Amino acid sequence: MPLSAGNTGVVSRTGSAIAGVAAAAIGAAAGQLVAAVVNPAAAPIVAVGAVIVDLVPTPLKEWAVATLGTADKAVLLATVVVGVAALAAAAGILGARRLGIGIGILVGVGLIGLVAAVTRTAAGQLDWLPSVVGTAIAVLLLRLQLGWLAERGSSAGAGSPGIDRRVLLTGAAGAVAATVTVAVAGRPQATETSTAVELPTPATPAPPLPAGLETGVQGISPLRTPTPDFYRIDTALVLPRVSATDWKLKVDGMVAEPFELTWDELLALPLIERDITLTCVSNEIGGPYCGSTRWTGVLVADLLRRARPDPAADQVLSSSVDGFTASTPLAVLLDGRDAMIAIAMDGEPLTTVHGFPARLVTPGLYGYVGATKWLSRLKVTTFAADQAYWTVRGWADQAPVKTACRIDTPTGRIGAGQAVIGGVAWATHRGIGRVEVQIDSGPWVTAELGPDVGLDYWRQWYLPWAATGGSHQLAARAYDASGLPQVAQVQGVLPDGATGYHVVQVTVA
Repeated sequence: MPLSAGNTGVVSRTGSAIAGVAAAAIGAAAGQLVAAVVNPAAAPIVAVGAVIVDLVPTPLKEWAVATLGTADKAVLLATVVVGVAALAAAAGILGARRLGIGIGILVGVGLIGLVAAVTRTAAGQLDWLPSVVGTAIAVLLLRLQLGWLAERGSSAGAGSPGIDRRVLLTGAAGAVAATVTVAVAGRPQATETSTAVELPTPATPAPPLPAGLETGVQGISPLRTPTPDFYRIDTALVLPRVSATDWKLKVDGMVAEPFELTWDELLALPLIERDITLTCVSNEIGGPYCGSTRWTGVLVADLLRRARPDPAADQVLSSSVDGFTASTPLAVLLDGRDAMIAIAMDGEPLTTVHGFPARLVTPGLYGYVGATKWLSRLKVTTFAADQAYWTVRGWADQAPVKTACRIDTPTGRIGAGQAVIGGVAWATHRGIGRVEVQIDSGPWVTAELGPDVGLDYWRQWYLPWAATGGSHQLAARAYDASGLPQVAQVQGVLPDGATGYHVVQVTVA
């Protein structure tokens, strides 16, 4: 029976749908394999997902971060796969009636992936190849499977044709391929490891970190956040693959002396070591997107002074190798704070997740304007001339970190008796001067502060509490080192960070 013959009780609709999905899944897996060689970000599923990330309205992005947390990227990739599967099923069903229609749908899906891959800011010359190879394989498999189904339908006559065993096996292979594709696309890509990079001794090392309160206050955040626990919020669906050997940093724009630095040249400059807290602007009150560690790097101010910025410039637009941009006020980078091109955290080279081989770290600013990962360029410019990735989407140009306080413990249900209320507070680049706790709308009581690591680092705090039975409301607020309290009014994260006191409900048995 010719493939264009009707799917009117002769060719199983279920079978043709399975054929379409299997063809698309195996084609996508093939595209993923080619992308692993060419460029992981050019994989069709990943490229389409990246376009969706860029096009999704900001409020929806924030809802995804608040609801899904760091699983948002995996959920997005899975959603893209489900959408492609639906189109592929339609291609199989319609292709059984008219082969050209089914092929046209698969080619259309492949074209979307191709356009998404080649129009990325950091697209390479061969980024079209994964989509072309994947689409070609999908079309060939669809034609082959529909031929099998037509043969079975012809031999079945007026009876039920069922589903050809070969199509079932191909469908099973497609299911495995789809699962592997999503898993591979969503996991961090291996690059140069820390063991392959040797770091020089910092010219100005940081003093030893004091002992934190975590040994005596159970449940409180450790004074230094372990690197595996440090939060990750960025727009990269696939982590950029960057080799220190090939890496370069360009410093240009409105400067008298533009220049480039290689990895070896960067390491030859004087390195500083500083303890700094980073916070994401998407962090809700009491949220987890804040971390503190020891960073090693080169002062940005030294590089900018070497380039000699134009007096009319007021912004540094930093760029990632994947095209992401962030806008940092030039005055902030030159005001004496320890803004750096960081190459290490907690004494070890940056991990791929946290921006290997180099990233921007700016104390006192939210990450979206001062912490570009996989850094490749510093362009001195003006806010009037250039807008960054997030400022185009409605976020504020100026984004100093707001004073905030988080209750880490207790949570949920605890036993009656002596307990401890504790957590962390931060007012990066201003320091924390005081933390107060309120229990059940009673008076505000001053908490004990943990060690002072500096203006750029958070403070642990705690308050002993004689917990009595019943439900209790706990609230905490912080004051910066100058005595200014954090803002009490509740505001969401848009456009420049959340405000309000952290309040938790605790049940005492």
